[in-house]
Amino acid sequence: MVFHMSILPGFTGLVILCAALAGCTIPADTSRVVGENSTVSAARNELVGLDEDDVRMCAGFPSASSSTADGGSIWAYRRDMPRGNWNVVNPSFTLFGSIPAVNTSRSGSSGGNCSTQFRFAEGKLKQVEFAGDNNTATDINGLCVSMVDNCVVYARNQKSR
Repeated sequence: MVFHMSILPGFTGLVILCAALAGCTIPADTSRVVGENSTVSAARNELVGLDEDDVRMCAGFPSASSSTADGGSIWAYRRDMPRGNWNVVNPSFTLFGSIPAVNTSRSGSSGGNCSTQFRFAEGKLKQVEFAGDNNTATDINGLCVSMVDNCVVYARNQKSR
């Protein structure tokens, strides 16, 4: 196959552009490049000390609960967030008129889920933790904010009384 020199620089530029754009994608694990959401981080500290009735008032009734070895309990709240999909369609192109079209489209899901666990001992909240596919492009545990934001406000109001 003979390449015309006028086509090769354009193709090389396209390859370089594609490689540069691929380097801009968001990694699956963002923990090295972004921090935890500030509301979620505040929940880890400000909710500690609330009693079980307080947590039921701000978070509702748990989806599941379990007893712990030390006589306490763990309450779990789970929320799935199917928020739709994104799709980027780029025009297809052919190389040299004889190689089939190259499709450069990308699709992905922007949904996720969060499981929030509250650990109680002696009737008081001792620890809050988060699990699930809950990171966003800008925040660790970003999808968990809606599960604890009301409780953070509630705890602040309780402490100011």
